[in-house]
Amino acid sequence: METQINQKNNNKKIDLDYKDTFYATGRRKKSIAKVWLKKGSGLVFVNGKTMNDYFVKDTLRTAICRPFSVVKRENEFDVISSVKGGGFTGQAGAIILGISRALVLNEPDLKSALKKEKLMTRDSRAVERKKYGLKKARKSFQFSKR
Repeated sequence: METQINQKNNNKKIDLDYKDTFYATGRRKKSIAKVWLKKGSGLVFVNGKTMNDYFVKDTLRTAICRPFSVVKRENEFDVISSVKGGGFTGQAGAIILGISRALVLNEPDLKSALKKEKLMTRDSRAVERKKYGLKKARKSFQFSKR
């Protein structure tokens, strides 16, 4: 089985052969990311688009590349990911966790470096639910004693 994804700008194709790839899942808030890592030239695709087209904010783009810079493996792997749910920040966090897990599957020696930078732990923080009788999760209406 092979999958081909076209990059609009350079018309390059990544052939995703499942024998050479490493798969991992990442989650953050309501976002779930499926990440495939393959030896390559450093291209990152998110939902069929390049990373630059999908993520508008510069901070999110640099955050996604952070696992590679921590282990000094820039431009060695191609990343193909499909993300659903949540917003852009949650999706970027899910992709970061997926990339980190896939790197550890590829080279288990990298786990300590990634764990030291807190890239291997799932961030379980989520929005607290609204309680009845209150405006929001904790905010209440103004109280008047008299």
